[in-house]
Amino acid sequence: MAALADISDLEARLGRPLTTVEAARAAALLADASAELRLYTGLQFSRLDDDQATLRAQLGEIRLPQRPVISVKSVTAIGAGGAPDVAVVGWQWDGLDIIRVASCSPSINLPAAWYDEDIDSYPGTYRVVYSHGDATVPDVIVTVTCRMVLRTLTAPTMAGGVVSETVGPYSYRTDGTGVGTAVTMTDDDRKTLRLGGFRQTVRTSIARYR
Repeated sequence: MAALADISDLEARLGRPLTTVEAARAAALLADASAELRLYTGLQFSRLDDDQATLRAQLGEIRLPQRPVISVKSVTAIGAGGAPDVAVVGWQWDGLDIIRVASCSPSINLPAAWYDEDIDSYPGTYRVVYSHGDATVPDVIVTVTCRMVLRTLTAPTMAGGVVSETVGPYSYRTDGTGVGTAVTMTDDDRKTLRLGGFRQTVRTSIARYR
């Protein structure tokens, strides 16, 4: 998957071209920072058409994990125990990230015989085909990616854990936590992502018994 920022973004923030040594490390650091951002937010930030996801409904609602959702192509109820998969009809997409398939049962729109006799064969798991993602990476994501990379790339030492060092009359202090060769996400980075709405919060799952 492509990095969320590129060398030109780093150079624009530095105000100068990368040195040969910096350029040799930049691509790998950009990839590392992008992977960490995707892991933290749960979002890909890349356009993907007709992506297929297997998701569980809660009280007849399926929440799509990737944003922004561009379109929903199909919803299929997945059969268990040898029951066939069934294309769901009458589902509704709210235009944001929720598909409604039923008010109380995942088996809505199934043939009457299956609904009466084999309701346990459809536990409420669905295969959804939908398109999602950004045409361009959001500015805030580019900003945080560059922050993470530049803290490491421009650190005066590659020794992890070093926050200051003195050599004769010369001394310096690193900007950050002495990360060495690894990119890291700071509390300020996380705050920026939360304020930008890019942090998915934990949602409660509801268990129903019958």
